[in-house]
Amino acid sequence: MNTVKIGLLGLGTVGAGTAETLLKQRDLIRDRSGIDLVLARAADLNLDRDFGFSIPQEILTKDAMEVLQDPDIQIIVEMIGGTGIAKTFILEAFSQGKSVVTANKALLAEHGPELITAAQDAGVELFFEASVGGGIPIIKALREGLVANPIEEIHGILNGTCNYILTRMERDKVAFDAVLKEAQDLGYAEAEPSLDIDGWDTAHKAVILGQLAYGIPVTLEDVSVSGIRDISPVDVATAAELGYRIKLLAILTRSNGSVEVGVQPALIPEDHMLANVEMSFNAVLVKGSVVGETLYYGRGAGRLPTASAVVADIVDVARNLISGATDRIPLEWSPEKAPRLLPPAERVERSYLRLLLRDRPGTLGVVARVLGESGITITALLQKEDPLHKEFVPVVILTGNARVGDVVEAMGRLSALEDVGDEIVRYRVEELGA
Repeated sequence: MNTVKIGLLGLGTVGAGTAETLLKQRDLIRDRSGIDLVLARAADLNLDRDFGFSIPQEILTKDAMEVLQDPDIQIIVEMIGGTGIAKTFILEAFSQGKSVVTANKALLAEHGPELITAAQDAGVELFFEASVGGGIPIIKALREGLVANPIEEIHGILNGTCNYILTRMERDKVAFDAVLKEAQDLGYAEAEPSLDIDGWDTAHKAVILGQLAYGIPVTLEDVSVSGIRDISPVDVATAAELGYRIKLLAILTRSNGSVEVGVQPALIPEDHMLANVEMSFNAVLVKGSVVGETLYYGRGAGRLPTASAVVADIVDVARNLISGATDRIPLEWSPEKAPRLLPPAERVERSYLRLLLRDRPGTLGVVARVLGESGITITALLQKEDPLHKEFVPVVILTGNARVGDVVEAMGRLSALEDVGDEIVRYRVEELGA
């Protein structure tokens, strides 16, 4: 029986879940993998708290360097988070000849190519399944299961907080602020929720997926990001009336030698399987040129679902160590082969536009003319009475495919008109499965 010793840095929510899983499922893992994974050391600055399970006191330390420099430990699990000391510790692990497993999406989004190159130079490995989608094995799918597939599209619901809020807004007709407060009370949303609701958590994951799917060192600066903060009950109800549901999506597509990476609210057909991912669940729809569409669904966060992915990575790395198959799944970036990143203004997509128009004859005609002059067609139009806007009425327009830059330019021209309200809302329309 092969034994591999593990060092764990950080006993927060996911770190503690990882320790619990390694300890409680040790026999099961040994029976299924043929490897005895031993949690040899665990470091955390706060050891005077109840972890919710029994952890041997003799393996605990407040000194991470004790773990990193222990010659018997072969795999380091980084669960500290952030982009500062976590990066230092990972690089130290590499220098000690130790492979690393992490769930640190922010660090990978900002320094992923650098860290992977450092691991390869040191002859060790960096695995990060839990960084995207929690317990959903999307990283493994892209690196192994879909290895023969040029990836055409990825559409991902990757933030449980946002998906919970949007589900409740649609299902129970609750306003955004009220649902956000509820999500915070239930622990789905942080007290300071900007990272989630403004789309940046999803953007970190989109960057990692872009790096894997297209072999390019995508950065956060390359990603256009919009969140759900400004979605109103009117938008949710109108989308449903038109046969759509609104989801915050990570959208990655490749077409004509260019790649798009973005995060934004989007209307998707209500009968599509991705539209029916509700509450705090996550899902990733991947379209490969060989296999077609595949869907990965499950808990996108949480102590034990994420720990499940971390431990799966640990087993993979341990198998590689035992077999001497380091760098079994290389990740390399070739600038000369990398597709071009498409600027947001050059994207071609359908749009949902919500405007406030003065209630008098001819106003709709003016709007249609301005859109037409920008090459934008109208495929659907919905106007309703609104007692809150006595002089202006809300109008929703669905457009045909058009360059985003042209749509934004037309929106600017419209908002300058006397008969159009200052605020014009735009969301993407994705005809998935069409």
